[in-house]
Amino acid sequence: MRRWLALLVAATTSLVLIALLVPMALLIRAVAENGAMSRATAAAESVAVAVGTPDLGLAVEQVSRPVTVFLPGGRTLGERAGRSDAVRLAATGRSVTAETAGGREVLVSAQSPEGTAVIRVFVPDAELMRGVREAWLALALLGIGLVALGIVLADRLALAVTRPVDGLARVSHRLAGGDLTARAEPGGPPEVRDVALALNHLAGRIDELLAAERESVADLSHRLRTPLTGLRLDAESLRDPEEAARVQARVDALERAVSAVITEARRRSAGRDSCDAAAVVRERVRFWSVLAEDQGREVSVSVPDGPLTVAVGAEELAACVDALLGNVFAHTPEGAAMAVRLQPRDGGALLVVEDAGPGFEPALLERGNSGGGSTGLGLDIARRTAESSGGGLTVSRPARGGARVELALGGP
Repeated sequence: MRRWLALLVAATTSLVLIALLVPMALLIRAVAENGAMSRATAAAESVAVAVGTPDLGLAVEQVSRPVTVFLPGGRTLGERAGRSDAVRLAATGRSVTAETAGGREVLVSAQSPEGTAVIRVFVPDAELMRGVREAWLALALLGIGLVALGIVLADRLALAVTRPVDGLARVSHRLAGGDLTARAEPGGPPEVRDVALALNHLAGRIDELLAAERESVADLSHRLRTPLTGLRLDAESLRDPEEAARVQARVDALERAVSAVITEARRRSAGRDSCDAAAVVRERVRFWSVLAEDQGREVSVSVPDGPLTVAVGAEELAACVDALLGNVFAHTPEGAAMAVRLQPRDGGALLVVEDAGPGFEPALLERGNSGGGSTGLGLDIARRTAESSGGGLTVSRPARGGARVELALGGP
């Protein structure tokens, strides 16, 4: 926007200056030419007064410019010059001005007892253009300076508009990335300030709605504890010990799931967490390496030695890594090699999991799709975890075969 405003002002200013300076430049040239011709005419008339008198030679010598007097009978006095058509025309009694090589000639006719004499004064081009080029250069510098000043002022004006707009764009991107604490600072023109206030109001309203939704989930989970307690009592009242133990185990698993929902809702309502991705990935790969060794899988690991902070909680990232590695063990034959690579990326991290199995289609990214009879939620969990941090997940098939999952995690 700044560039377009600068170009618009430059074009407008240039048109105005052209419309003003071009006529002024022509006027300056015309004034210079008229001045030179007036001086030459005055010199010729001063000589014409002396025609027919003994003082004609003295009058010619006193003129400080080239003067030629064509006398009747073909004689000439002063500077040597040829009788041109203009001189012959002036000899008929008419005073004329004519173009000639290197300048102009002013021809004034004067009557003498012998006939009509013609006084010729030559005006070179240098005199006709004396001071004109300097004036044109001054006008050009003035025009360039005014255009540059206009561009600078337009850039300052555009900056006052684009800076708040850029701030609004950054805040909107932060809100889209899950940072609901981001707020815009109102500034710039009144319309832009109104947009900033509206964006802040929208962000606050979204934050309130999400907090209410999370509290509703947590309250619902709490209300589920009452029927869970009834189920536990019913399980304890069963006469068959094995059946009672089986139902009790199911109730315990359901209670753990409800507790996890409550904890997750409370944690999200408190804001985003962060962790050291290198430490989490290193620990989860060490955990799965035991199973990989039992199945004869070759595991290649590349994790930075130093900390690599991402905008994901340690438990969320661990569950995400478990989902990706679990997919490898669930959907590839035993002995298939796998590789885990973690590297920095745009302030965050990039986690890449590759395997030498049969591969899978990108359609498995859809929630609930599975190629091996599972729930199909593993990749969806990983995707949502990445997107909550401002990143994303992509699935591809390397040229050498197998599958590659790239998990981009945003920075805190």
